[in-house]
Amino acid sequence: MITLASAVYAVGIALFLDPNNLAPGGVSGLAIIISRLLPLEVGTLMFLLNVPIFIFGLWKLGGRLIIRSIYCQAVSSVMINYLSAHFDVITEDKLLAALSGAALMGFGIGVVMKQDATTGGMDIVVKIIRKKLPYLKTNSLFLITDICVVALSAVVFRDIEVALYAAVAVVMDSIVLDIVLYGRDEAKLLYIISDYSERIAARILKDVDLGLTFVEGKGGYSGADKKVILVVMHKPLLPKVEEIVRQEDPAAFMIVTNASEIYGEGYKDIFSEKL
Repeated sequence: MITLASAVYAVGIALFLDPNNLAPGGVSGLAIIISRLLPLEVGTLMFLLNVPIFIFGLWKLGGRLIIRSIYCQAVSSVMINYLSAHFDVITEDKLLAALSGAALMGFGIGVVMKQDATTGGMDIVVKIIRKKLPYLKTNSLFLITDICVVALSAVVFRDIEVALYAAVAVVMDSIVLDIVLYGRDEAKLLYIISDYSERIAARILKDVDLGLTFVEGKGGYSGADKKVILVVMHKPLLPKVEEIVRQEDPAAFMIVTNASEIYGEGYKDIFSEKL
């Protein structure tokens, strides 16, 4: 999986971004910028720039992750140099190149990180930062560093339009990386307040096969005891639950909100390492 993801990552850089002068941020973006100033290939520059980062990562993260990361970076570097030398650019439309190349990069990085490795560069730096600040999301940290590289590309290439397309690539990279790492597991959280909570709950349990929780509540105006239904579900199930509530109690009070991360059976493992 690491080999395949590294190859996908290399295709995004070698056949889409690099030939169109799009520096997508991170070490890969720096390598593309420096390659215009020095007579070295992008893949070679990427590996050289990663050497001090690998040494730092070895100190902070241990050998297993760094060995996998060195392998990943070696495969990526060789593939980038090979593809650049033997294949033409797939598209010269900078918007298509930015979107396609960044999507391939984000997919490759995400798959590699899920295999307990990195593509080197900012991946390792981000891993180290998240050990200290685990509440920060990986894609957000990438976005901050990538913006700096994009700004530098505008200065070096003296072309603000190219830099703007590179910024589009950064955003696409961030979106795809977020999907690969965290999945589209956003769900809906419902609070259902009704005089017929037992009937509604029974229908949800039977017809939709969803677990739920009763929360004891009390009406602020009436003072009457209430059983509030608390239930979380994937988005496609929401219309079915809404229909059950409508059928059983059209006067029910229902609050629908987004749940961005859910841990437990049917969702993410709370004990797994956060990427």
